[in-house]
Amino acid sequence: MQVQCLTTRRLSRTPRLVEFFQGTLAHITESEIDNVRIFDTTLRDGEQSPRTSFSYDEKRSIAATLDEMGTHVIEAGFPVNSEAEFESVSDIAAATDTTVCGLARVVDKDVEAALDSGVELVHVFVSTSDVQLADSMHASKQEAVDRAVECVERVKEAGVEVMFSPMDATRTDVDFLAEILSAVDEAGVDWVNIPDTTGVGTPTRFANLVKEIRTFTDAEIDVHAHDDFGLAAANAMAGFEAGASQAQVSVNGIGERAGNAAFEEVVTAAESLYDVDTGIDTTRITELSRIVEEASDIPVPGNKPVVGRNAFSHESGIHAAGVIENSDTFEPGVMTPDMVGAQREFVLGKHTGTHSVRKRLVESGFAPTDAEVREVTRLVKDYGAEKERVTVDALTGFARDVGVDRADDDGEGNA
Repeated sequence: MQVQCLTTRRLSRTPRLVEFFQGTLAHITESEIDNVRIFDTTLRDGEQSPRTSFSYDEKRSIAATLDEMGTHVIEAGFPVNSEAEFESVSDIAAATDTTVCGLARVVDKDVEAALDSGVELVHVFVSTSDVQLADSMHASKQEAVDRAVECVERVKEAGVEVMFSPMDATRTDVDFLAEILSAVDEAGVDWVNIPDTTGVGTPTRFANLVKEIRTFTDAEIDVHAHDDFGLAAANAMAGFEAGASQAQVSVNGIGERAGNAAFEEVVTAAESLYDVDTGIDTTRITELSRIVEEASDIPVPGNKPVVGRNAFSHESGIHAAGVIENSDTFEPGVMTPDMVGAQREFVLGKHTGTHSVRKRLVESGFAPTDAEVREVTRLVKDYGAEKERVTVDALTGFARDVGVDRADDDGEGNA
């Protein structure tokens, strides 16, 4: 199958230097991955986050941003779910340049709704693990195979690209996986998605599963990792290393239970650690994260990788002093704030050192002596130890208390 790549919208990309990985990683001379495609499911699995619901306008805004950034596939929703869902999926499919996908169970009405919505890719799924077949789908293995094949054939008959997911693949007997994937392969499936539905996969085991599945099908392989044990992004990258062409992700990692592999983590790992040009405009990642954070009403933790408020913030005196001298000292170096549309911040508090205080005083228009910097630093540390936030106003007050001159003073008076 020929996989079409979207034309990248960004003007240029600066590849990372493999030589940057020194010491224990100095042996890395080439990437383990050749190509990375991103299938974003924020509008489908992401919206399935408990207590989350996107409005029509919010869905259109998120889809437009993903499209402008060069995301390869946008799963816009589950068309059969409601008239409103059908309308939003249809409108997104009509308004975007990227491939838009609609989800469908292996049920005729689901597939027809997805086809009627105008999407370019229909994603059909069926449970395959024993526990889900018995206690969720209430069907036999043969019924699952028959319905999967029928739905794949129907989508192909309509001239639309089709993806098939054996739901709960990581808890499915491998012999049955081989059976059902071989069956849909014969039916002409374009993509096979390998979902770690309950997040129980580990990188090595998940990679081995992907490698094995490649022997069952000629279709392109896509992976879908959940984050129940905090391994979703690692499993997605392991899937790529094992030969998958695409990973399903969601912005900020939102989704069922603990969520999915995060868009921002997988994209920046591919770009910065594996040196793969995804074609995605990474400079809008922070902007996209804030849009989804507001729409989903799920706050982004401060320590969230890439997009958290602390991702490029420094308070510790040793760290801040090093970063002021050379940002590569205590930041990855191969991922910078500019790359993801963020800003570096030096936070004043209990752990602050003199370098940060001097920098902030100078930025605030003061010309402190070394002794004054040390005294203001002591006041900042004491204030921060009381769990108080050291704002610019607080810092200015400390400078005045110590008697620090303004940079534009004539030397005859203090600020």
